Amino acid sequence: MADIKKVGLDFDLDETVAQGVYSNLAVISHSTSEFILDFATVLPGVAKAKVKSRVILTPEHAKRLLLSLQENVTRYESNMGKIEIHKPQQPDPMGPKIGEA
Repeated sequence: MADIKKVGLDFDLDETVAQGVYSNLAVISHSTSEFILDFATVLPGVAKAKVKSRVILTPEHAKRLLLSLQENVTRYESNMGKIEIHKPQQPDPMGPKIGEA
């Protein structure tokens, strides 16, 4: 991989955007010219996920994001320990049981 020059950029971060958006689900789709990342929130006992944010990327930028995420996860795990991925629980088709939130 070619060395990438680090370029200093100033970011204008709006106060509302700085608050961030919580997401526990990402849906990724693509066409020949773009990747679409939909970030959503899924709540227990609710069958419908609410998309909170959509990001559209060129294929080249999507690959750069992939490499950057991999580098950052590797760095995180070397400092904090391995990230365990647990199999998500499937929602009960009968809905939540009494006493479940």
